[in-house]
Amino acid sequence: MTAASATNARTGVHPRDAIVTGMGFCLPGIGGPVFTVDDVWAIAGYGRTSVSGDGVYYGSVNLSDEAFVARLPDIPGVFARHFTDAHRFGLVSFAEACLDAKLDPRSGDLTAAAILVGRGSIDANFDSYQAMIQADPETITAQGAIDLFISGEQAVTPSDVALVQAAFTRTTAPSFTVSSGCTSSAVQLGIARLLIATGEVDIAVVTGVDVFNVDIVRKAQRLLEMAQQSAADSHRDHQPEMPKDVITRQPMDGIMRPYDRRAGSINYGDGAVTLILESRAHASRRGAHQYGQVLAQAMTRDGLANPLAGDITGSALAAAARKCLQDRWTIDQIPYVHGASDGGAVVTAVEVDAITQLYGPAASDVLMTSHEASFGHNGAPAGNLGVALTLLMMERDEVCPTANCEEPADDIIFDPVPGVRTRPLEFDYALSFNYQVGGVRSAVLLGSPNAP
Repeated sequence: MTAASATNARTGVHPRDAIVTGMGFCLPGIGGPVFTVDDVWAIAGYGRTSVSGDGVYYGSVNLSDEAFVARLPDIPGVFARHFTDAHRFGLVSFAEACLDAKLDPRSGDLTAAAILVGRGSIDANFDSYQAMIQADPETITAQGAIDLFISGEQAVTPSDVALVQAAFTRTTAPSFTVSSGCTSSAVQLGIARLLIATGEVDIAVVTGVDVFNVDIVRKAQRLLEMAQQSAADSHRDHQPEMPKDVITRQPMDGIMRPYDRRAGSINYGDGAVTLILESRAHASRRGAHQYGQVLAQAMTRDGLANPLAGDITGSALAAAARKCLQDRWTIDQIPYVHGASDGGAVVTAVEVDAITQLYGPAASDVLMTSHEASFGHNGAPAGNLGVALTLLMMERDEVCPTANCEEPADDIIFDPVPGVRTRPLEFDYALSFNYQVGGVRSAVLLGSPNAP
């Protein structure tokens, strides 16, 4: 074994460790979108929320054409004018991450980079899909046909964002999309780590992006109300009964309050988060800033037959965390966990039970915060956002409070850091959790740059 491939016996670090060197965002903000590390910290670090609403609370990015062109001025208009918001948000967070990592795609810095995208929602694809279905090839003009063909080919599949990002970088490395709901970008981080560890690539760019149609969200709210009323009236012979183990949506007409005794609503939000991962050797050679490491990622499922069901025991989530730890790390090395609770009773119960199983009597000493309420529940970007925030907290030795948590619920056994102030904490290891409908649980193990 050569010195270049051997693990450093003193520190435990390895040249093929997966190091996060860049972060970029395109998320709802206060007075304008969130783009940079400082922008994100200005909201999450103070327990603030960028979600607002009238009847339905929602986080909108509101990205202007000028803001997009300023970051990506040289994409040919024949393609750019057919971009959906998913393309635009994903590309902006991508450009910001490259700027943060001091990588220039235009100079060929990413021609050997893996381009990995996580997608959950297909709302942004719907209009392009519908337009192709409704088009009449016999009557459409030549220019209309060209426009519709480009629009459709770019946007009718969930691989839409990976398609344009890979073209922008001119990469020759692997490029693909994973769709596993709110665990999508977390899963891609695990794949990126493996690609780097095995020597397949030295750089992997991971983007999580989703866009939700507000009209569909409102309609879902009305359907939920009808379904809940039907369930309440199911004792009548003429009323259909909701399957008992289906996990239903929460109302969207109030502000989201994870871990708070007043929790009861969910707030969706658009957006994208991009992280750049490099091998330690590659990052060190170019003097890149090292936020921290992605040490492991694991995913489990509750094992239930109903595709919309979920087990609230937390056993599958605890199993995912243990898969990350293996026999190399112990749970007492993890003083902080980034949760993904949207305030709903089911997700919160899963997290409480998982923390109980993992930590036992020491659970009350664990800090666990959720930032779903800061930017809205944004689906596929959630894994990347949790990792980004956790590494920033680790770097700054302070834990951000749980946004909108002011009165912790009685069953919360861990410390959710209520209020609007950060909590001092020096830590080198952390876990970050995410979930998908159907009982899917993801855990990511993170470490500081030189943590063994």
